[in-house]
Amino acid sequence: MQKYQYKVIDTRDVETGGIFKGRKREDVETYLNKLGADGWELVNVDFRELEGGLEFAGIMKKLR
Repeated sequence: MQKYQYKVIDTRDVETGGIFKGRKREDVETYLNKLGADGWELVNVDFRELEGGLEFAGIMKKLR
């Protein structure tokens, strides 16, 4: 039987260009692509683009 490891992610996990700079779509994509390269698969996400700002929360999984 396969066993999985799970990880909860959200907007706060994405690095920005500085304390006063917001997160851009490209920042989120870079973050998710790095997790994917590390074997994580996004299985659920709630993504919102509000007044130029991005917010998301999601669940990742990978084989143990």
